[in-house]
Amino acid sequence: MAHDSLGLKPSRSLPTSRSRIPRGRQLQKTFNNLKITILCGLVTILVLRGTIGVGNLGGAPSDADTRVIEDIERIIREIRSDSDPDDEMIVGGSNSTVALNSTVLSAENYTLGPKISDWDEKRAMWLASNPGFPSRISGGKPRMLLVTGSPPNPCDNAIGDHYLLKGMKNKIDYCRLHGIEIVHNMAHLDKELAGYWAKLPLIRRLMISHPEIEWIWWMDSDALFTDMAFEIPLSKYNSHNLVVHGYPDLIFDQHSWIGLNTGSFLLRNCQWSLDLLDAWAPMGPKGPIRDEAGRILTAALKGRPAFEADDQSALIYLLLSQQEKWGDKVFIENSYYLHGYWAGLVDKYEEMMDKYHPGLGDERWPFVTHFVGCKPCGSYGDYPVERCLSSMERAFNFADNQVLRLYGFTHKGLASPKIKRIRNETASPLEVLDKLNPHARIVSQ
Repeated sequence: MAHDSLGLKPSRSLPTSRSRIPRGRQLQKTFNNLKITILCGLVTILVLRGTIGVGNLGGAPSDADTRVIEDIERIIREIRSDSDPDDEMIVGGSNSTVALNSTVLSAENYTLGPKISDWDEKRAMWLASNPGFPSRISGGKPRMLLVTGSPPNPCDNAIGDHYLLKGMKNKIDYCRLHGIEIVHNMAHLDKELAGYWAKLPLIRRLMISHPEIEWIWWMDSDALFTDMAFEIPLSKYNSHNLVVHGYPDLIFDQHSWIGLNTGSFLLRNCQWSLDLLDAWAPMGPKGPIRDEAGRILTAALKGRPAFEADDQSALIYLLLSQQEKWGDKVFIENSYYLHGYWAGLVDKYEEMMDKYHPGLGDERWPFVTHFVGCKPCGSYGDYPVERCLSSMERAFNFADNQVLRLYGFTHKGLASPKIKRIRNETASPLEVLDKLNPHARIVSQ
């Protein structure tokens, strides 16, 4: 079957006939379907919150609930379908077979670019011929590139652009402190892979354009570094090519659609990764392909609502359906917050400062605070704008204090952009510099 070549199998057969329905009835039917979809989504969320295996997460119930809420809200809110997922199901007679075959054929023919099969060899030769561009930096650390992005057009409101700028400043600060290169993309490199799929063609292009880069690290624009001292333990992943936040039991035991999060992940620059991108991308082109893949993912993954295909569910499906091919090189990370749900963190920053110190990266001092469901750049959001903006301000200032203290300043409070001096000038600045420790405790003001 053509579906098999994609690693996908149809979840149900298509109806073979349809009677002509008056426009008024069609509109009413569409409205009713919309109400049913919303109701099913709400029920799904309630069921997930009540029945998901909290004990398997290894944490307190409240922590597990927070993780579940985070991932549900991220996916439901960000994975918006532009069309009714049942549109392609309502076709007449033999046209249904033609439409399905056309969709599958289009998916089979879709690629991110010319097939590359010898990247490891070609890259090794390039590195040997270009010693000025080593894949490792001082100290033997692998060269890393942080990649993020934002829409090419201005935000719907000025405050959105302001917080995009703050988010970018935050990422630049972290990268500067840790010797990481950074790219902020504002271009749509592939019109077929819009929205949450846009990261795939960008990552592939950066891989083959920068063979000196060992790891590419994708991070959503709505995520902020909040532990400026923590470093990803790259040596931990010497035998792996993909590092993604998630929970193995939710993925492999429960086949849950919220088992991992693609808002922040690391991908090694190698042939394996190019092959993964090639297998991942065909589920993402806009239109019938994405809609049909969405139905297959909904049938295969526990609790997934009826949305078009998204990159996160597609990755989970690949790991489940082709585990022998990909599984050995994937590291599912949850020992630190590669991303952390903002609503459970931002009100605890003062407590963290009183008890702990930067460099921990986990719930005591979260590495990343991810503002799932907040859309400061868009015209809609899933939380009150005031709450999102005030929380983003707190997270930014919490992180910024860790940078400013190196220069003798701090914010007057986490809710204020104003700063104050905490250390007097000295005639021996290098002596003071030697005493500064990014892991030192930061006293709440």
